[in-house]
Amino acid sequence: MIQYLTRNQLDEKKYDNCISNAINTRIYAYSWYLDRACDDWDVLIKNDYQYVMPLPKRKKYGFHYIYQAPWIQQLGIFSKSNIDESLILQFINSIPRKYILIDVFFNSMNIVKSRGVKLRDNYILELKEPYEVLRKQFSKGRKSSIKQAKNCNLTIIENYNHNEIIELFRKNKGKEIGGKGLEYDVLNKLIDHAVHLNFAKSYTIINDLEKPIGGALFLIDTNRITYLFSAINKEGRTKHAMSFLLNTIIKNNSESNLILDFEGSMIKEIASFFKSFGAKKETYYHLKKYNI
Repeated sequence: MIQYLTRNQLDEKKYDNCISNAINTRIYAYSWYLDRACDDWDVLIKNDYQYVMPLPKRKKYGFHYIYQAPWIQQLGIFSKSNIDESLILQFINSIPRKYILIDVFFNSMNIVKSRGVKLRDNYILELKEPYEVLRKQFSKGRKSSIKQAKNCNLTIIENYNHNEIIELFRKNKGKEIGGKGLEYDVLNKLIDHAVHLNFAKSYTIINDLEKPIGGALFLIDTNRITYLFSAINKEGRTKHAMSFLLNTIIKNNSESNLILDFEGSMIKEIASFFKSFGAKKETYYHLKKYNI
């Protein structure tokens, strides 16, 4: 039997233990992450937390709905046991009818092909091989960009102030793409706490005048390094700063059991950039369903 629990009914220890030991664990699904990324959330559970499905929720104009919260790419059902499509459909059908909209990104191991589901692209790179083996998978153009960056006297600083990285994005890209300031505030609080728990690191690239020209925020758990957010200015693009940084991340974490998760993308140009590091496509699933 699948149970619906509100956040305050949750046994947090059992829930997080399920996420930690799940074969498809994602850092976004931990209670501490959801508490900071979502307005509010509830959960579906089965067999005393053997299976869990977090449900970020909102209420607007008196209507309840499940939504995809910012800074979360993949949720869905998590378990250390196998999850088949029939079980996924059971969970979907167990979401209370009061939610007039269900908008969920299921993780790559929640394979579901029912009506209303669209496929989405993510790119990942396994880091188990030595760096030289990984580097051979880089495209010719990416190798050239990294070489050019190395000739620009760039330096990477670890644990740089993430607020300044976010501000660099605001100044150089924020106005172009729009977006709500509130989502940046959520990101700030989220990274603050993740750094405190040793689940995140920030990096910035500085030029020879010690001025920041780019930076990125990464989430880190036992399985994945997730490329959550990045910022770059015109000089950084010219000097291939992000290629320089990602190459360093790959080199420093080579011969590990980690996966570098690029967190996207459905945008052709961004996907090509990720693929140029030898990253492989990973499919995940977007369900949008109206209960009317």
